[in-house]
Amino acid sequence: MPQLYQHPTPNPNSVKITTDGASFIDSGLESFGSASAAADHPLGAALFGVPGVENVLILPAFLTITREPGAQWSAMWPAIQAVLEAHVVA
Repeated sequence: MPQLYQHPTPNPNSVKITTDGASFIDSGLESFGSASAAADHPLGAALFGVPGVENVLILPAFLTITREPGAQWSAMWPAIQAVLEAHVVA
């Protein structure tokens, strides 16, 4: 199973996530500012199912998640990790 790695960004409300041995999408770029915008994208929709997610940017090599003000990464990470592990294995 590929490992997931969190990387800080200049924005403390955003985290960059990379993985070894897998891609998040085949090509291009997907950007979602709301759950409704991500509704037709399996990974985007699943990430917006995690309470506290405000924005998702997905590229093949990494993705960036921005949290809502007041949301805590420590509370969000287990659900984000579960979504991503299911996606990169699928």
